Amino acid sequence: MRLRARFVAGLSATALLLAGCASGGSSDGGSEGSASDGAASQDVCESAEGDGPKIGLAYDVGGVGDFSFNDSAYAGLTQAVKELDATCAEAEAGAGESDADREQRLRDLADAGYTAIVGVGFVYSVAVYNVAPEYPDTYFGIIDGFNPTKSQKDLPNVANIGFAANEGSFLVGAAAALTTKTDHVGFLGGVDGPLIQAFEAGYVAGVEEVNPDIEIDSQYLSQDDPVKGFENPAGGKTAATGMYDNGADVVYHAAGKSGLGLFDAVEAAGKGNWAIGVDSDQYLTADPAQQPFILTSMIKRVDTGVFEFAKGVDEGQPPSGYVTYDLASGGVDYATSGDFLSAEIISQIDDYKQQIIDGTIKVPAETTS
Repeated sequence: MRLRARFVAGLSATALLLAGCASGGSSDGGSEGSASDGAASQDVCESAEGDGPKIGLAYDVGGVGDFSFNDSAYAGLTQAVKELDATCAEAEAGAGESDADREQRLRDLADAGYTAIVGVGFVYSVAVYNVAPEYPDTYFGIIDGFNPTKSQKDLPNVANIGFAANEGSFLVGAAAALTTKTDHVGFLGGVDGPLIQAFEAGYVAGVEEVNPDIEIDSQYLSQDDPVKGFENPAGGKTAATGMYDNGADVVYHAAGKSGLGLFDAVEAAGKGNWAIGVDSDQYLTADPAQQPFILTSMIKRVDTGVFEFAKGVDEGQPPSGYVTYDLASGGVDYATSGDFLSAEIISQIDDYKQQIIDGTIKVPAETTS
């Protein structure tokens, strides 16, 4: 008996097992090696029957189909099934959830026998640190995770899997500065907090490294609501449209599924305007009508983080504490799909990249305002 590829938050382990008896319908999913909807009718967990690690993937709001953060996690899960002979289950998040809801989701996965459980997004930090002590033989990874209390020690079965998003954002900031014709660019963030501020800080630093006189608009979709911040394409479109109307001709988003609204806005703005994607190479998954407007993407290898975590558990060396993937380790980068960046611009960006790796350029991870 296998669990269904998706299950609803709050179901008990017994209910999950009963759900495994039903025939699974079609579901969204990412394609191997990229954040894509190409596997929507062939979910990897439906057919995984190996004897490798048992992986539970608990998604952030937006879920698979965001062409970004969650889809990249799905790509890492797919790689684990193929290369580690893993079996898996996926758990979807709902709107307006509490930490208690997320805790129940993690317990359901652990009670169902999944021993390598990944919470996709910092919102799982509190839930994981509350649940992990109850399951000392289960290993938990948190994408962009943190220890939620100063007094609580890091747990041996918890890994906070982070990415130097500021470094990757620096590179696309340089690309924006080297491309703009109006000397005016924009940044669109999801929730205004330290995680997304690191994207903004790196982007601004990259722009200013090229030309400190370029005007930069920054706007966040929410102060504290992850649904409004990361699952709000309409809000993303409105905010981005305002930036283009105000004179910006290149806009970078770090807003999850809300960033799909940026692509709608840049298409409407027309020739001469550009959008920059995030987390995955979003040119590859964009609507063909929007692809000509996607200059580049900041690639954040969430897939690598998920796969390496599962591999460590499988090999008896589960990671714990803080693990950071940066430019030097290939954890972040920039995309060149579409061939919109000239050879000269690529050369300049790669020079900045090497300077960051060498330590010559120190990229800030916090905004100054």
